[in-house]
Amino acid sequence: MHELSLLTGVVSAVESSAGGRAVEAVGLTVGRRSGVVLEALHGAWPVARAGTVCEGARLEVTDVPATVYCPQCATEREIDEFFDLTCPVCHTPTADLRHGREFTLDWVDVADGDGGSGAAGPED
Repeated sequence: MHELSLLTGVVSAVESSAGGRAVEAVGLTVGRRSGVVLEALHGAWPVARAGTVCEGARLEVTDVPATVYCPQCATEREIDEFFDLTCPVCHTPTADLRHGREFTLDWVDVADGDGGSGAAGPED
């Protein structure tokens, strides 16, 4: 299951930015053509966060549908992540995949020194 490996990297990046503070939530964006299985990602989260500053953190995932730009229709169209790269309306082949490959760490919600929480980007 490569989702555990991906989340281990996420937890490592979060630990670097959290400054030792407890993490309450982690936000990821995951595209449907990224190769990540969302159910496996959520299933691996408890294992990846065990014994880290993310121990009690929840995982929030934004699911991004796959889209292509169709030159014939001159518009972006959502495609099924398993179909080939063709416009679902006019069936024109296109290699212009616009969305769906994403796998990004978007934000981290860490506990502040007063017992509250504050959002931090992955670069903080």
